[in-house]
Amino acid sequence: MTDILLVEDHEELNQLIRMFLEREGYLVKSVRSGEEALEFLEEEKAKLILLDVSLPGMDGFAVCAFVRERSNTPVLFLSARTDKEDQMNGFLQGADDYVEKPVDMDILCAKIKALMRRNYSLRRGNALIHSGAISIDKEAKKVFLKQREITLTQKEYELLTLLVENPGKTLNKEYLFGQVWGMDSFSEEQTLTVHIKMLRDKIEEEPRRPKRIQTVWGIGYRYEEI
Repeated sequence: MTDILLVEDHEELNQLIRMFLEREGYLVKSVRSGEEALEFLEEEKAKLILLDVSLPGMDGFAVCAFVRERSNTPVLFLSARTDKEDQMNGFLQGADDYVEKPVDMDILCAKIKALMRRNYSLRRGNALIHSGAISIDKEAKKVFLKQREITLTQKEYELLTLLVENPGKTLNKEYLFGQVWGMDSFSEEQTLTVHIKMLRDKIEEEPRRPKRIQTVWGIGYRYEEI
């Protein structure tokens, strides 16, 4: 599932916003018209829609109204039209927020994070996790590194999720093993060591000098967000 569907007809601004959001760890699909946005949504889903008001053909208000008839996907408007009537119209069509152009990227990112947290983390029990360049979609059970999906086994997925949900905390080996394999499992704790190595091979730039999954000698492992 795409994190953000960006609908912006100005090519340079479209690229700028997409690059900024991707650096923040989001999976972004960018289109330049309302019609393209609706075509995408017929086949795929997005967690949030970032929507320009002034679009060629179908404008942002119409796109928002169409989306709102079918889903509760958060919609955040971008617009140079800042008068009260336009903003009121945006909210009446079902928008969750309205950002004025020129866009302050830091404010935009803060608003996106707030909407994501409100609509997914709180409502769905932390179903969406962003941790630096790593994103975990707990509903789809998918993991992304720098916007690219990485393939994990079920146990690798469970282990990584447990670590990412506890950043900066040292988790002892017995706890990790019990949570992922179960205390009654016939597997040995050496299995944990093997899975840590496999995870490092997939998420670390230099697996032999890991920065994310760090060993705390004699105790266990600690996940650091980078």
